Amino acid sequence: MKMTRSKKALSFILCIVLIAAIALFTTACNDNKTTDTTTTTKGAVSTTETAKLTVLGEGETKFTFTVIDLEGNEAAFEINTDKKTVGDALLDLQLIAGDESEYGLYVKTVNGTTLDYDKDGAYWAFYVDGEYATSGVDTTDIVAGTTYTFKAEKG
Repeated sequence: MKMTRSKKALSFILCIVLIAAIALFTTACNDNKTTDTTTTTKGAVSTTETAKLTVLGEGETKFTFTVIDLEGNEAAFEINTDKKTVGDALLDLQLIAGDESEYGLYVKTVNGTTLDYDKDGAYWAFYVDGEYATSGVDTTDIVAGTTYTFKAEKG
C-alpha cells in the first residue's frame, strides 16, 4: 500500500513539473516581435497609455515612429533601416504615402489612415521628439534613438 501512495505522489509531482516546463517553453518561444512601452509627454505630443511597439525593417539605424489618429489612438513602431531620411524609411515600409509637390512630400496617409484637409480640415502633423518639425519628413535626416511622430490634427 505504501508503494502505491509514493508512486501516486511521484506521478503527481512529475505532472506538475511537466506542466511548468511546458509553460516556460511556450513563453520562451513566443516571438511576436512586440514589446510594451510607455510613452512620455514631450512638447505638443502627449500620451500616458501603454502601447505595443511593433518592430519593422532591417538595418543599422533604429528609431521610434509613433502614429496618433484623430481619436487619440496610438500605434508605436521601432524602425530599423539603412535609409538616410525618415521619409525614405517610412515610405519603404509603406507606413506613409502622399503626393510630391514643389515643397516636398505632402503626407496624406499614415499607417493606413488617409486624411483630406480639403474635405474636413484634418491633416497629418509631423513631430520630432515631441516638437513640431521644422522640416518635412522627406528632408529630415534620421538620428538614431529619436522619436518621430505623425499626429492627426484638425485645422
